[in-house]
Amino acid sequence: MKLTLIKTIALSSLLTCSAAAMAEQSDYKLMVIETATAPQQLEQSFNSCALNVKSKNYAEAEAVCTQAIALLNNAQGSKFKLRQLTSYALSNRGVARLKANNETAAIADLYEAVQLNKNALVSHNLTRAKQELSL
Repeated sequence: MKLTLIKTIALSSLLTCSAAAMAEQSDYKLMVIETATAPQQLEQSFNSCALNVKSKNYAEAEAVCTQAIALLNNAQGSKFKLRQLTSYALSNRGVARLKANNETAAIADLYEAVQLNKNALVSHNLTRAKQELSL
C-alpha cells in the first residue's frame, strides 16, 4: 500500500487535518486529524474511524465516525473549518458503511460530505463509490 499525506486547513488554530490515502489512487481516501491543543476525544474518535476502516472493523468505524460527527456538531470554531472536518468525518463514515455493505447509508454520507465541502478527497470517495456500485 502506498501511503501519502496531504495537509489541509486547520480548525481555528487548534486542529490540522491531513488525508492519508490508504492505498493507490483507485482506493478510498481516509482522513485523520493531527492536533495541537484540540479536544482529545475528537482526535481519538476521528482517527479511530480511519484506523478501524483500515483494520476492517467496519461496525466500530461507523460508531466512532458517528461520535466524531456529533462532537463536531457541538464544537466551537470557524464554521468553514467545522464544515470541512464534518465533511471528512462523513466521508470516512461513508467508506466504513460501504465496506460493511450498507450502500444506501454510505452513498448518503458521501453525498452529504460533498455538499458540505466539495474538495478533492471527499469528491474522490464519492466518485469511487459510484463506480464501485455502478451508479
